[in-house]
Amino acid sequence: MTWNDEIVEEVRRVRQENAEKFNYDISAICDDIRKKQTESKRKIIVSTEQNKAGQETSDILQAA
Repeated sequence: MTWNDEIVEEVRRVRQENAEKFNYDISAICDDIRKKQTESKRKIIVSTEQNKAGQETSDILQAA
């Protein structure tokens, strides 16, 4: 019996479409993601350091 998750399948499909769109060039894919991130009005969370317990703390930056 095979178990399929619709969300996982959608993520894999979109990932494959993006890979094909950029001819499997990881640099081009990352450049596109950075461009979309810059153009977005969403908050971007950037990990900055680890606290004494070894857990990362984050700063929240507003995309401009």
